[in-house]
Amino acid sequence: MTYQFMQPYTFKNGVTLKNRMVMSPTTTMSSFYDGHVTNDEIKFYDVRAGGPGMIIGEVANVIASGKGFEGELSIADDGDIDGLSRLANAMKRGGTKAILQIFHAGRKSNDSILRGEQPVSASAVKAVFPPDSQTPRELTAAEIDEIIVAFGEATRRAIAAGFDGVELHGANTYLLQQFFSPNSNRRTDKWGGDRDARMGFAKAVIASSQQAIDTYADRPFLLGYRISPEEIETPGIRLADSLAFVDMLGDSTVDYVHTSMGSAHRTSLNDKTDHEPILKQLVQQLAGRKPLIGVGSVEKPADAEAVLEMGADLVAMGREFIREPQWVEKIVDGDEASIRYQISPSELDELAIPRAMQDYLKGAFYSVMHFTTDPSVAVDYQNEAAPMEGFEKKMS
Repeated sequence: MTYQFMQPYTFKNGVTLKNRMVMSPTTTMSSFYDGHVTNDEIKFYDVRAGGPGMIIGEVANVIASGKGFEGELSIADDGDIDGLSRLANAMKRGGTKAILQIFHAGRKSNDSILRGEQPVSASAVKAVFPPDSQTPRELTAAEIDEIIVAFGEATRRAIAAGFDGVELHGANTYLLQQFFSPNSNRRTDKWGGDRDARMGFAKAVIASSQQAIDTYADRPFLLGYRISPEEIETPGIRLADSLAFVDMLGDSTVDYVHTSMGSAHRTSLNDKTDHEPILKQLVQQLAGRKPLIGVGSVEKPADAEAVLEMGADLVAMGREFIREPQWVEKIVDGDEASIRYQISPSELDELAIPRAMQDYLKGAFYSVMHFTTDPSVAVDYQNEAAPMEGFEKKMS
């Protein structure tokens, strides 16, 4: 069978993907204590490369204060480049393009992870979820400038390491989102205020990364941006806010927009009278200015086709590529019947899943991984938030 998602895609800057399937960021939590790349991470991506047109690698912090969890990649120092180069080479096996997601966790961290330092954010406002979140320290204007520069420096390092692009992680309630959110940003200086003013930090980070690309890239290099369309806190980001933000991205220098949702068919979490899928609304807002990567509970070929039919340009899968590294290859070989849609705990080593990641999948992500040992019915995240979106509490 001929699938639309198997057709190549070329970005406006000339980067061409051999197909429209994207492996979305899947956190392995397996870096060394200092953020250096481990052989476990390299093996994990090498096993999954070659099939999808593009792999977006797990998030890397751009500065020490941005670390959000143990086992997290670092791109905060030139000493990280050699290891990241090995990671990029593994992702690029078989012609797959390699993107590295970069971020600052902001208040989604704690003083244990930061080795005694208080987490920071746009304002000194504690996150609602999880309940044991720590109150962050409000960033000074000078520190904000330092972080903006750090994103540019991280982009330079990604270029040097051989990646084909970087993705700015503005989703899952991390710092870029925290500056846009009326929940976490109560500032009265130029970095706070009304909705347009709260976009200022994201605009500055985009400009910093773009300047690094213009200065250092000797080849077409992608700049992506990931967003979470809504927050469930009050006050918080609502869909109308994200549509305005996406309109800004449509006029910016980014090469693509990537959603973060538990279901590609998600409708508004906050406005239950709005029955139009968010993905379709984002497509309409972008109006062809930027390609959109749709994601969320995509498992079967028909699921991927449905995302493209809603107007997305590319389709991302995360959990399914964890379960089935050869998803694309099996479709190419006409061997769809052998695709894994469940995963056995006994297969985790065979699938090159690092031990730290195994514990996480069997713990916080157990309900979304389709373990063969899980008797419960899979949850449909069309109308509620999923664990992988950074929420600690489901909507009822």
